[in-house]
Amino acid sequence: KLLSERGDLLIVASLTGAFGSSFLYGYNLSVVNAPAVYIKKFYNETWERRYGFSVDESTLTLLWSITVSIFAIGGLVGAIIVTPIVKFFGRKCTLLLNNVFAVTAALLMSFSLLAGSFEMLILGRIIMGVDAGISLSALPMYLSEISPKEIRGSLGQVTAIFICVGVFTGQVLGLPEIFGQESRWPYLFGAIIVPSLIQVVILPFLPESPRYLLLEKHNTSKAEKAFQTFLGKDDVSHEVEEVLAESRVQRNTKLVSILQLLRTRAVRWQVITVVVTMGCYQLCGLNAIWYYTNSIFSEAGINHETIPYVTLSTGAVETVAAVFSGLVIERLGRRPLLIGGFGLMVVFFAVLTVSLTLQKTVHWLPYLSIFCILAIIASFCIGPGGIPFVLTGEFFQQSQRPAAFMIAGTVNWLSNFAVGLLFPFIQGGLQTYCFLVFAAICFAGAAYLFFVLPETKNKTFHEISQAFAKRNKVSLEMQEINHYPGERKSSAEQESTFTSSVNNGETKKGIV
Repeated sequence: KLLSERGDLLIVASLTGAFGSSFLYGYNLSVVNAPAVYIKKFYNETWERRYGFSVDESTLTLLWSITVSIFAIGGLVGAIIVTPIVKFFGRKCTLLLNNVFAVTAALLMSFSLLAGSFEMLILGRIIMGVDAGISLSALPMYLSEISPKEIRGSLGQVTAIFICVGVFTGQVLGLPEIFGQESRWPYLFGAIIVPSLIQVVILPFLPESPRYLLLEKHNTSKAEKAFQTFLGKDDVSHEVEEVLAESRVQRNTKLVSILQLLRTRAVRWQVITVVVTMGCYQLCGLNAIWYYTNSIFSEAGINHETIPYVTLSTGAVETVAAVFSGLVIERLGRRPLLIGGFGLMVVFFAVLTVSLTLQKTVHWLPYLSIFCILAIIASFCIGPGGIPFVLTGEFFQQSQRPAAFMIAGTVNWLSNFAVGLLFPFIQGGLQTYCFLVFAAICFAGAAYLFFVLPETKNKTFHEISQAFAKRNKVSLEMQEINHYPGERKSSAEQESTFTSSVNNGETKKGIV
């Protein structure tokens, strides 16, 4: 209902941005699973053609591990370079330019078989990771800045929804009837071009973030037009004044660096909370669930040829749960969904551990394992799967947001890489009890959020900062100073300078 009351182009912008960004991230998470056997065969044939002998099993395993995990290394690079890019080009233009990485990666990967070069596939994966690292920071930033506070959570969940849709699409296209055949697997990677081209065609006709235009470019006229376009109404004076009020509180719109943000006492607990939520987002064990899915389905007596189709149920449950979260987040709030999601994961991880341990002694326990897998996926997507991205956009003021997303992205991708690196050792040492490790991580995350996280639903960015002021042990006045340390003018002088500048639609050197 709230979305229907807003401008249609607000919905178009969110869907277009997500389709060419977070959708591709989800798609590339799942797309390598179906053609794994054929890609390994391609690696072996290429090696034999070059060197005259077959590749040994350990080298083949290493090449495949690099192919899968190097996506996270590319994501880390993208997260690191996104701050200067969004600062210079803006949020929308960053999303547009990011398609260069996606198209380049798609061409390299789809032509690797024809060229007889597995290096092209690996290089394409790392470039695709760079695209994902940039998009998972730039997209939530863009969505949080174009959204009115009443629907900021719902629109922010579009990121998580399209990640799930991307995963499900990768599973569907990987079926044997479509591209899941030896001669067709390169098409799985070539399909990446389609969402990128759709975004390139539509996004240029949509406005830049009005907050970016107003607070960083100081262009009032363009910001007003952007608000009018997104909200579908002529009178946007209230929205413009709300953003200007934030600027008057900040009294400075100079972007802060990561080091400055980490040193700022007034946002200390916001930074810690982002690190915890992003860390738990990757370390909560969902990747381990994907690892176990096929073997659990086999233990349940499902035919091997049927497993790819049954696996679609995991992608479908993931998508439905993410959509449900987007529909109820403004009604229930971020806090109960996030804490509840982690809490339910603890319960189902515990039940899954018992079920996997005893499933050979009781004939019906494998079916309980299947239920637990679907329940864990649903619990993750209801809260932890998307809300960390929403919170990162809500916790910080305009000038702090790029640095905050860079920190969040770095933690996200490092944790992703750590899971891929360490999970085989954890699983080998603990066997089915490995899920207790993830249950402990989910419990720790839920406990931390229960005691620290305030509800951010329907609050302005300044109100959220006020909610953290007591925990950060700073007065509101000191909090404002600490947000932007350095030489300051008087309040009246700064407001006058800023108002004069934005009314002229240009940046003045006099603004600190």
